[in-house]
Amino acid sequence: MKTPSQKLLEKFGAKEPEPQPESPIEKIEKENPRRSFLKKSAMGGMMLGGFMFSSLEDTLAQSTSKVNRNSAPSDLKITDMRYAVVMNGHARCPVIRIDTNQGIYGLGEVRDGASYRYAMFLKSRILGMNPCSVEMIFRRIKQFGFHGRQAGGVCAVEMALWDLAGKAYNVPAYQLLGGKYRDRVRLYADTPQGDNEAEFVARVQKRLNEQGFTFMKMDFGIELLKGVKDTASNSNFWDIGRQWTNEPMTYGSTEHQLTQIQLTDKGLEILANRVALVREKMGYDIPLASDHYGHFDHNNAIRLGKAVEKYRLAWLEDMIPWKFTEQWKTISDAIETPTTTGEDIFLKEEFIKLIDARAVDIVHPDLASSGGLLETKKIGDYAEEKGVAMAMHFAGTPVSFMANVHCAAATHNFMALEHHSVDVDYWMNLVKTQKPMVEKGFAIVPDSPGLGIELNEEVVKKHLDPENSSYFAPSPEWDKDRSWDRLWS
Repeated sequence: MKTPSQKLLEKFGAKEPEPQPESPIEKIEKENPRRSFLKKSAMGGMMLGGFMFSSLEDTLAQSTSKVNRNSAPSDLKITDMRYAVVMNGHARCPVIRIDTNQGIYGLGEVRDGASYRYAMFLKSRILGMNPCSVEMIFRRIKQFGFHGRQAGGVCAVEMALWDLAGKAYNVPAYQLLGGKYRDRVRLYADTPQGDNEAEFVARVQKRLNEQGFTFMKMDFGIELLKGVKDTASNSNFWDIGRQWTNEPMTYGSTEHQLTQIQLTDKGLEILANRVALVREKMGYDIPLASDHYGHFDHNNAIRLGKAVEKYRLAWLEDMIPWKFTEQWKTISDAIETPTTTGEDIFLKEEFIKLIDARAVDIVHPDLASSGGLLETKKIGDYAEEKGVAMAMHFAGTPVSFMANVHCAAATHNFMALEHHSVDVDYWMNLVKTQKPMVEKGFAIVPDSPGLGIELNEEVVKKHLDPENSSYFAPSPEWDKDRSWDRLWS
């Protein structure tokens, strides 16, 4: 059976050189490493000129000596796609695997809380294609993504393609994006909760001193006001303690501006005091961002922003839904604290609207919704041209985490990446890596091909979705394409 590299050489009328017995000079070089080093240094300078006078066979043999001979990228084809739903704490995170005709595969992840179906129905549309044609495949499938979790399938496939392409060319994914700006990626973590102030302080100190985080984020939503008299108007109609519901006509499923909830001065004081407590225990050296305030309109967002201005927060996040560009601009123009949104936006176009309108100070994509590695880098690059920084939202398994790390390493205006699973005890063990994934509040950028991870099957199998515990089972039901998907006539 001929390898892909042997087939490639045959196209040029060449063949791989037969292994030769060790020469006397090679024996001497083994015994005298200094002589070998000097010889290799001299050869390096003569190599390019030497190619001009070498035979084609010798030139190909030398120039492909470090190529992964198990892979001929131009001959790669996608042969299969399968999935396993991994539990990340309480959140379902479907992981997909794209297989090829050469035995190498790529891993991707559907965004936390989304369905594996968003990815699997794309299988029939990519079978037989070359996974190294990442942008072409992305153009073919991006019509099937949308904002929020519905983008998860497209983004999972895109992640897996970069993993495959990196393995095929034997380079890290960030190298295919143009190279890296940094060896370590700054992370930010949530401020942990506590049953009392002493427990809260102890947990914050663990984040800072033991776990080494240099950037934190806290929530101070209006659920803190539930049942407290005269803190929020219209709270008799809406259950302000249930922000995370999605049933029709509930508080959780109603867009912020439509609830008609207003905060009183008493309510604002309670929320500001919560921020003051955290600032007191952390100090001002550490950036402290914020999120999850509840559902109220842009006028009350401005009042809240002004109430906490003196605590110099790193940002106020998702105060209203991302799509209301003009209202975001009104908020940002009225307060001093930086504003950010974007974790639910799919593709760069909506980010461009926010950036061009100067509606936010920081863009905040979630790579598992924004379009994957390349699209997120494009978002960051565009933002940088307009003087806007980029932070990154993330709440999944190490598969998506490492996709984020490669993108962050390759994007110049990157600020910090969210690490939402600090307290999930098995999270780090879901994958195997050559370097540690996280050290003292920073992700370590890998040198390994692709995303630089392999699943730790033994651990993953212990943490599969109890309602769907299959592990990359065959998926022939997704093989056939039964629709006409062209968007024009």
